Amino acid sequence: MQWQKFIPYLLVMAGVTYLIRMLPMTVFRKEIKSRFVKSFLYYVPYAVLGAMTFPEVMYSTGSFATASVGVAVAVLMAWRGKSLLTVAVCACLAVAAAQGVMLLV
Repeated sequence: MQWQKFIPYLLVMAGVTYLIRMLPMTVFRKEIKSRFVKSFLYYVPYAVLGAMTFPEVMYSTGSFATASVGVAVAVLMAWRGKSLLTVAVCACLAVAAAQGVMLLV
């Protein structure tokens, strides 16, 4: 990834994550009792991070097909409850294998 793209992504992600978590403490003096608001504030940072990360993942290998293989393996491993390290290693190995197959074809 190019630093010119990475730094703005990082700053936006950090700002959004920090603001969403800091804003309720400064704006709301009482405890938030609404389940909707609580769940919204809890999931927003993850949604923003996913929305910023996923497009880059699909184009990171230079081939949409090999990136799709990596994403599919990562989703499958995460679905089975594997750790983050295991998911990342398996996805990387799957992409390497898919690129090796693409070279042979």
